[in-house]
Amino acid sequence: MSEQVGNEERYAAYKRVKARRDLAGHAVAYVVVNAFLVIVWWLTSPGGYFWPVWVLAGWGIGLVLNAWDVLGRRPISEEDVDRELRRGQRR
Repeated sequence: MSEQVGNEERYAAYKRVKARRDLAGHAVAYVVVNAFLVIVWWLTSPGGYFWPVWVLAGWGIGLVLNAWDVLGRRPISEEDVDRELRRGQRR
């Protein structure tokens, strides 16, 4: 039984590490791609309509939500499940 719990904890830790690495990859891609788009804008129409803002904003919102999911949310614990079970029994 304890080996299974250890494996479950290890798998959960693996998923957290993978999520953080994936987030870092997404952040690097965001910076590289958007820097390229800003350079293209600057070379083709400096001082004109700043169209990269749409990509920056849209992708930025997605990146912030991904960061919140990876860094801000805590995993569901047994205590959370027990609390929800108790709430359901009161109804």
